[in-house]
Amino acid sequence: MHILQPKHLKVNEKEAQEILSKLNLSKVQIPKILASDPGLPEGSNVGDLIKIERKEGDKFNVYFRIVVPA
Repeated sequence: MHILQPKHLKVNEKEAQEILSKLNLSKVQIPKILASDPGLPEGSNVGDLIKIERKEGDKFNVYFRIVVPA
C-alpha cells in the first residue's frame, strides 16, 4: 500500500448489515469497486463491503464500496 493511498478495510457481514440498514440502502445501491483494484485488502471477495477512510485536512471522510467482478 502506498502512503498516499486511503485506507481500505473489509467490513465483516454483521457490521455490513448494520451499516446498510443505518444508511437505508441495499448492496446494489452502493458504488462499485472492481475485484482487480490493487487497493483492496487481501482476501476481498465479490460482494464484500469495503470501507475507505480518506484523511482530508484534520478530518476523516468515510466511503463505502461493493466489490464486483473485474
